[in-house]
Amino acid sequence: MTGILLAAFFPSQNLVMRKMIILQLVIVMHRAYAYAQTGYWQQHVDYTMEVKMIVKSNRFAGTQTLRYTNNSPDTLKKVFYHLYWNAFQAGSMMDRLSREQMTQKISLNLFKDKVGDRIRKLKPDEIGYQSVSDLTMDGIPQKCQVDETIMEVFLSKPILPHSTVTFRLNFEAQVPLVIERAGRDNPETGVRYSMSQWYPKICEYDKEGWHPTPYVLREFYGVWGNFDVRITIDKHYILGGTGYLQEGNKMGYGYEDPGNRVSQPAGDELTWHFIADSVHDFMWAADTGYVHLVRPIPNGPVLHVLYVNHKKEPSVDTSWMDLADAVKNAFPFMQQHFGHYPYRQLSVIQGGDGGMEYPMACLIAQPNIGTAFHEVVHNWYYGLLGSNESLNAWMDEGFTTYAEDLVWVNYLRDFVKHYPANKRARSVLNYFGATSPAQHAEHYGNYFKLRASGLEEPLSAHADHFETKVAYDIGNYDKGAVFLEQLGYIVGARVRDSIILEYYRQWKYKHPDGDDFIRVAEKVSGIQLDWYKEYWLQTTKFIDYGIDTVTEEGEGKTRVLLKRNGNIPMPLDIVVEFKDGHRAWFYIPAYLMFGSKMPEDDLPRTNCVPWRWTEPVYTLHLPFDKITIKRIEIDPSQRMADVNRKDNSFVLDR
Repeated sequence: MTGILLAAFFPSQNLVMRKMIILQLVIVMHRAYAYAQTGYWQQHVDYTMEVKMIVKSNRFAGTQTLRYTNNSPDTLKKVFYHLYWNAFQAGSMMDRLSREQMTQKISLNLFKDKVGDRIRKLKPDEIGYQSVSDLTMDGIPQKCQVDETIMEVFLSKPILPHSTVTFRLNFEAQVPLVIERAGRDNPETGVRYSMSQWYPKICEYDKEGWHPTPYVLREFYGVWGNFDVRITIDKHYILGGTGYLQEGNKMGYGYEDPGNRVSQPAGDELTWHFIADSVHDFMWAADTGYVHLVRPIPNGPVLHVLYVNHKKEPSVDTSWMDLADAVKNAFPFMQQHFGHYPYRQLSVIQGGDGGMEYPMACLIAQPNIGTAFHEVVHNWYYGLLGSNESLNAWMDEGFTTYAEDLVWVNYLRDFVKHYPANKRARSVLNYFGATSPAQHAEHYGNYFKLRASGLEEPLSAHADHFETKVAYDIGNYDKGAVFLEQLGYIVGARVRDSIILEYYRQWKYKHPDGDDFIRVAEKVSGIQLDWYKEYWLQTTKFIDYGIDTVTEEGEGKTRVLLKRNGNIPMPLDIVVEFKDGHRAWFYIPAYLMFGSKMPEDDLPRTNCVPWRWTEPVYTLHLPFDKITIKRIEIDPSQRMADVNRKDNSFVLDR
């Protein structure tokens, strides 16, 4: 058949030439088939770093050895590194964009811009910088070009598929004043060093290619691997962060085994040695006034909480003790609902400029239990699932925000059980713990405000490319959280919960994107959900359904005309309440689902014909006399993000 086709298209070619063309086509088709059959892959790194911090000058220098394994099917002719701290200089991309957004007059902005014009006001000894020298690959010097926060390395020899090379480099840096996440001497906390994004970090290469994302405003993406880090610093400093501290009995400061006598090495400095396996970043913090609380968690990690106390007399801050106990008590719930936490340690450390997550650790500025819950939950949706936050911030921030609400309610229930006289806790629990949507009511409300403002942008936008900070914040945190609660409305809450656990089981230690999550959701639920992802994440279309009219349709029958005023199709739960007090439930699947959710309770339910998304109206036929009906309501659980609920219920004349 192929020969006939070739003869038709190349009639002047002789038989030998046609056979050669056929052979080339077969080879091309074979390669295409092989490529299509290639399974999931991801790159791998092994970092070994030694750094020495000079606390008087706030500078440090170090060496880095990086074994880089190219597990991709591609030949790499260059690599990229992040040099994040070069953003903290006047005229940087972060400086310019922050000052531009500072001029935006948006009353809806619920989140204060932390950067503003602070970068351009930094003095020479207050800026941040990172510089690299003597970079080699397998011992051969490589040509490098630095453009602010990205270093491009032009390789003298390509890295072949499924091969490993070793990069070595020297680097030095100056720790900036805290502006965004990282830095030193935050006046709000008094913490000396919050060391995140502090080392030359190789950029991620995945199925979409390189991700040399400049540090402009927000979000990160890193390669999975192992870290072996030695930090030499003045011996009065106490450290905490990612990884397992080696030889804690020699270091002390609460890291020693119970009852062990600490014997620190002689000299004015200590070298702290941390090892972390299967992580995609490494953070540490240091201060001379850290108080170290240790809380072993049953069937979980050892919890380390470090907070500053620079007072001369010993004292214990009960608010940090309460926080440590709250995280310890909430952790079993997290593991039960989000997946097993595989590491042996977890650190909550005072530092940074608000709250920020890192593998095995987080930084929070103040002892706020809610902030601690949020950042700890990030260990699942940032630390262990490792999505590209720049392109899928909703998967990290939105899922974490949703999960934080669940943790809060569970914590309050347990708290009230032990302290029933606490009226404030009971009041909060009565509101947030009453029903599932009430737990997430704030996020629905914020989404509705964003929608009404006209500032909403698709969640598929790159994190740095949102026109306004409020569109990014409310979109990814609040609308992202609504995504999961509303998914429970579409497939059923119990099925949604199973999806979350199966998603974690299949994709931990990988880099899932929105398509990966939706495929898990479809397989677990048996329902098509690509339409939900497309509408909710890739557009700013909205949901709005209403009851138009209710009329008699003959003896024992009532006709309900439903209208779709919005442009996102959804399934509908409808309850009919009768004057004698009993209820009847009706369910209209969305046509694009090609399936139906199972009933979520034991009440009988009538399944109706699916509503096609091209039809603006739908007629629901009820087998009841109109005179017997008291009220009809769409989505009584209020989990559907309907922007106008005023027409969702219809009360009949008494």
